[in-house]
Amino acid sequence: MPVLAGAQTTFQLTVANPLKADREAQPVVVQLSRYGIDVRQAVVTLNGQEVPSQLDDLDGDGRYDELCFLTDIAKRGKQQFTVQLLTQGEPRQYEPRVYADMMLTNRKIKSSNKQDLYISSLTVDRGVNPYSMLHHHGPAFENELVAYRVYFDHRQTIDLYGKYRKGLELRQTQFYPDAEQKAAGFGDDVLWVGNTLGLGTLRGWDGQSPQMLNDVQYRTLRVVSRGPLRTIVEVKDEGWRSTSAANAFHPAPITMLTRYTLYAGRRDCQVDIRFDKVATDYRFATGLINVKNSEEYSDKHGLRGCWGTDWPVSEKDSAGHKRETVGLGIYLAENNIVSELPADKDNYPFVISTATDELHYNITFCSANETFGYHSAREWFDYLEKWRRELQHPLLY
Repeated sequence: MPVLAGAQTTFQLTVANPLKADREAQPVVVQLSRYGIDVRQAVVTLNGQEVPSQLDDLDGDGRYDELCFLTDIAKRGKQQFTVQLLTQGEPRQYEPRVYADMMLTNRKIKSSNKQDLYISSLTVDRGVNPYSMLHHHGPAFENELVAYRVYFDHRQTIDLYGKYRKGLELRQTQFYPDAEQKAAGFGDDVLWVGNTLGLGTLRGWDGQSPQMLNDVQYRTLRVVSRGPLRTIVEVKDEGWRSTSAANAFHPAPITMLTRYTLYAGRRDCQVDIRFDKVATDYRFATGLINVKNSEEYSDKHGLRGCWGTDWPVSEKDSAGHKRETVGLGIYLAENNIVSELPADKDNYPFVISTATDELHYNITFCSANETFGYHSAREWFDYLEKWRRELQHPLLY
């Protein structure tokens, strides 16, 4: 391949699939700090053909930290990519396969899908709840298959938007499709979360029940990346006075940074949490909402799912809506699990901990409305098993 102007580093990256199964939309992430240059542009090729890629500045310091791209790879397959890192130019442009936004509610605009006060981040002080000030109540992000949002309040719940067909929709519907859009086949909110764990929301744990993030000195939500291949949404809770102690004493305040990463072509979302110190003395809760009349699945080693049907809003607000059937899933590393608790009326909960300053887990969902997805509990639970195997055996590179 030709060497482009400003190229400082060119290298070969071999990627291998350890599984005896074909895999699609597998992310490959390169840490740029190891190359010691200020990367401004990157070009990735496979067999001489350019592969769409993405550069991300994760900490906002003006320097790109990661390069990512996606690949489909055959069972036990190997691929050799050529990567050029350049110190000149701008990131290359590719067709967007993801979308993310966060916006203030414009009271002058009555329509729920024509709001226009877009923002990238917002920080609030202790006691300030911007939930009703933000359109769709926090950042929302999607790929062709699914869409998520994170509530900007003490719950920080992860809520879901299901689709009928593949494609990006949130720019048009803004999470609230009107009657015309619904008739045209656009998706909609498919889950009522209330005060539950929703899909994999992290909460404190006081020894008896999940605890919301009420006492936080500063809370920040930020759209870190908008694509073209992945979105990253970040929540920072500074000075959280958690009651989630491992013993009877309340630990000192802790700061928690949570990143939600959604790649194109994948229905699952990666959850990466970092604390400002080792969090051994803390206990946390996460899990799944107990969708009404849902069927549960668990392998008792960190994989848990459910399949059920309920109103996506409170029943008193159900006019214009229909009952929605969803499949939910969460996968946690077994060494982070303190206990997998029995289902209660609200949740399928876990109590979790970490011996370090980090926690990592994955969440996923489907809507039975999808023309391309899953339509029974059996199909969904089979998918969860396949998903777990992939997560346990990442690509080698």
